[in-house]
Amino acid sequence: MKTVEETQAYLRERGVKYCLTAYVDLHGVPKGKVVPIDHFKDFASGSELYTGYALDGLGQKPNDDEIASVPDLERLMILPWNHEVAWFPADNTFQGKPYEVNTRVALKKVLAEAGEMGFGFNLGIEAEVFVVKEDEQGHLQIPNRDDDIVKSCYDVKRFMDRYSWLDKMASAIQGLGWDLYSFDHEDANSQFEFDFKYSDALTTCDRFIFFRYMAKHYAAEEGLLATFMPKPFADKTGSGAHFNMSLFDKSTGENVFRDGDDPRGKGLSKLGYQFIAGILRHGPALCAAFAPTVNSYKRLVRQGRMAYYSWAPVFNSWGTNNRTNAIRVPMAGGRVESRNADSACNPYLAATLALAAGLEGIRENIDPVPAQEGNLYSLTPEQLAERGICELPRNLHEATEAFAADPFVEKVLGTELRNEFLTYKNEEWRQYHQTVSQWEVQHYARLY
Repeated sequence: MKTVEETQAYLRERGVKYCLTAYVDLHGVPKGKVVPIDHFKDFASGSELYTGYALDGLGQKPNDDEIASVPDLERLMILPWNHEVAWFPADNTFQGKPYEVNTRVALKKVLAEAGEMGFGFNLGIEAEVFVVKEDEQGHLQIPNRDDDIVKSCYDVKRFMDRYSWLDKMASAIQGLGWDLYSFDHEDANSQFEFDFKYSDALTTCDRFIFFRYMAKHYAAEEGLLATFMPKPFADKTGSGAHFNMSLFDKSTGENVFRDGDDPRGKGLSKLGYQFIAGILRHGPALCAAFAPTVNSYKRLVRQGRMAYYSWAPVFNSWGTNNRTNAIRVPMAGGRVESRNADSACNPYLAATLALAAGLEGIRENIDPVPAQEGNLYSLTPEQLAERGICELPRNLHEATEAFAADPFVEKVLGTELRNEFLTYKNEEWRQYHQTVSQWEVQHYARLY
């Protein structure tokens, strides 16, 4: 661990002129200030103050004292496209103490609880993104006219057509030391996925926030827009951000979810099954954090306006390589994948609740309902009920109702952060329903 002085010297040696402290608002959007390198020591101690009322979801009124941001010096990233700027993930503090209405602070709190149980939390996020262009009316379009086939997943030509942007992204990820091991053209037209190695949950969440920022920067260089809107096109698959989770022993580093002698044959330990059971117990409430927008629930459908199934989970269930479940245990075992997280999620908030739910399953020694290995999309409501399977929330309103009704959420997040989320998401739902869409105009303007 470098001292403040050593970090400042390290940055100077690399030509850094400015330091940016990046915390996130409720939505997971980075906010911060920039200071010259000469003021690094003050910056490192939390010199930068903010009016919290100017931001979404930080729980402040106009008369409240300012909050501060304290940079995490261990997780700095120098901008790959501008080596004069260093980016530091940050926490908020208030009057010298960690500020409870901040999702990164909330995650660190639950990570500490896991640590008291002897566990660390590893997380990998599969990052999916659309690269699009906007017309003069602001409508989104696929920029590559050739990228128009119905099943474009893994298509080599359409991948290479976007090589310039992809190469910038891949080179930057590798340069940052994230260990990119795969990237491809995803299921929808002009949709791409990047898979870089998992890390401890805090590091992975920091990287996902930076990934979204970086993708937008490099797309803008190409005159395009990288969008993390979960479902930008009704007739194409949406963008997920699958959470791949495991616990490790703090003293040995060993993955405690891995069990080669698993009697169920899935390569998962008893702790792993208990973790799944905890997430399923609170699945509907967690959905609001994993899929936090009105648009998210246009992704979480069986098929919708697509030519084939959506791949998105709509059931609060689990299985192995069956992608119709919300939770999947991949064939290699040793980890748990939550598939209803989407590209718009605040990763700190989602990881906080997922970890807390999994730890509850371990503490209470609960076991998940039987695994589902069939195509759940094809089952009738009666068949689902016979198996004890319930659907996840079908829209943001149902999700926020489940979030509000589950006492677990308030216990984990605290009253203020819980209420801030509900305030903003209820207002988002209200505004959505007060907007007249083009669909309504087309269907009703001349009908009656």
